[in-house]
Amino acid sequence: MNNPIVHEILSNPLIALFLITGLGLALGRISFQGIHLGSSGVLFVALAFGHLGYVIPGGVGTFGLVLFVYCVGIAAGGRFFAAIRREGIRLSLLSVVIVGSGAALAVLAGHLLDLPTDLAAGIFAGSLTSTPALAAASEALKESGDSALVIGYGIAYPFGVIGVVLFVQALPRILKIDISRGQEEEREREQRVYTVLVEVTNPNLFGKTIDNSEVNHFNACQISRIVRQGNLVPLAYNDVFEAGQVLMLVGRKHELDAAIDLIGEKSDQRILRDVENELKTLLVTSKQIAGLSLKELHPLKRHGVVITRIHRLGFEFVPNADSKVEMNDMLKVVGDPKQIAEFASLVGHRPNAINETDLLSLSLGLALGILLGIIPFALPGGEALFLGLAGGPLVAGLILGNFGRVGRLVGHIPRPTRVLLQEFGLVLFLADAGVKGGGALVETLQAEGVGLFLAGIAITTIPIALGYLVAVKFLKMDPVQALGGICGGMTSTPALGAITSKTDSQAPVVSYATAYPVALILLTVVAKMVVKIMG
Repeated sequence: MNNPIVHEILSNPLIALFLITGLGLALGRISFQGIHLGSSGVLFVALAFGHLGYVIPGGVGTFGLVLFVYCVGIAAGGRFFAAIRREGIRLSLLSVVIVGSGAALAVLAGHLLDLPTDLAAGIFAGSLTSTPALAAASEALKESGDSALVIGYGIAYPFGVIGVVLFVQALPRILKIDISRGQEEEREREQRVYTVLVEVTNPNLFGKTIDNSEVNHFNACQISRIVRQGNLVPLAYNDVFEAGQVLMLVGRKHELDAAIDLIGEKSDQRILRDVENELKTLLVTSKQIAGLSLKELHPLKRHGVVITRIHRLGFEFVPNADSKVEMNDMLKVVGDPKQIAEFASLVGHRPNAINETDLLSLSLGLALGILLGIIPFALPGGEALFLGLAGGPLVAGLILGNFGRVGRLVGHIPRPTRVLLQEFGLVLFLADAGVKGGGALVETLQAEGVGLFLAGIAITTIPIALGYLVAVKFLKMDPVQALGGICGGMTSTPALGAITSKTDSQAPVVSYATAYPVALILLTVVAKMVVKIMG
């Protein structure tokens, strides 16, 4: 960048900002063995630009921070409190073990290596690959300075991503735990959800009620429709198996194969179905049903509908009788249009809620979060507690995400919109943090580089190893559930992808979805504690 024209262009803060975010996102998309940096690529490009002396507009980092943590709160709110209240207590404890041990190791490494507070906090956030923790630490370090925070994060982050993926792949091999199904080339196909028509030929099923059949005991398979007069119509509660009857099954390949063997054989019959009116996607906003299993809810018997799929935290799975419905789940429901409408009212579905964003609620919610961040809360002894710009919007988002609506404020933000706003806020925060930290990059690496990298490896590997031991030995989880919980406790989506590519069990996704929001909130709180202890 020695070219004077290029230097003049990049000296424009706005151009520098969007060039940093563009190059960073491009870097984040580069994949190696299925692993990529994602939005964190922006941080590494920003460090380079900051080292070269370029600047970006003031205030964008603060704006990005507020937007990012508010959206994190909205996303986690519906599940965070639920995960603590119900059976998720075991997975919540697993998150506490992982985050707590990581924080303890970060403090220990800071003292042993005589690291400044900002560098130790950055290593903690990077080792656990947590941008919310980075944001919270940045807010806590505002007065004392956080120039080395992002450097520590940048050093520890790569192994933090890779280490969890390697762990969940290597541990089953080391312990000789078989979690795989099928051949390597079929694994991706095994994870997809299929529909298939099956003709009933098993005489042992004739006359039995379909809803109470053995098929419901399969891990990821549902009978959703029945063929009548050449048309596919929704299943009714009193429908029974009959010879030659044709049913539609929804599920993953391995479970479907077993169900087909039980029921009869595949059918090539041509049929018609009313997809538009008999299949709907419903958003769960009612606390009446949140936390109920399908066995407790019994949607077919009580409401005349079948829940064929649940979309949660970016993952879709076919539920079984023990699967629980959570706030903000997206349910794919099959049934008569009138019964679907009644069920939609029960789950709290609002037709416009899925695709529309209430900008008024978004603006007022952000304002409320900022207000919560700057208001002092009295503590015993006369001290005042400030939630800050990382804590205030997070708490506001959690409350709105949990209740769905507070007065006129609507908590739900459609997932595509929320993800866009969350990512936009994150890249602005990372660009600002990276540019500010880039000036001290070389000096910090020369002084602490090797020690920081080794500390990052320890802070990544020891908590996940300890977490697995606690999960299996003390919390009595099976290995697949424990691995999914570790991915959630480390907030590692790439690692979850590595597990789900090797097993047809739904347990990793469900345990990840329970542990993830708890870990997410813990990381933001504990990051500030690390700063306070080290300070």
